Amino acid sequence: MEKRLFRSQARKMLGGICGGLGEYFEIDVTLIRLVFVALSLVTAIIPMVIFYLIAWIIIPIEEPKKAG
Repeated sequence: MEKRLFRSQARKMLGGICGGLGEYFEIDVTLIRLVFVALSLVTAIIPMVIFYLIAWIIIPIEEPKKAG
């Protein structure tokens, strides 16, 4: 099965972008969030906010898991 990037419904705090990236790359979501915050502080917050908003629009929502 092909690996696809989705916004996480289970591990989301705001839009699920960091949760989806953590699941896709099989990395702890907390590390993704810490890297995002660090990059935001280093590059000024506006570019990272713009990146997050664009990712929120482009990346589809995770499909609900079927029971059974």
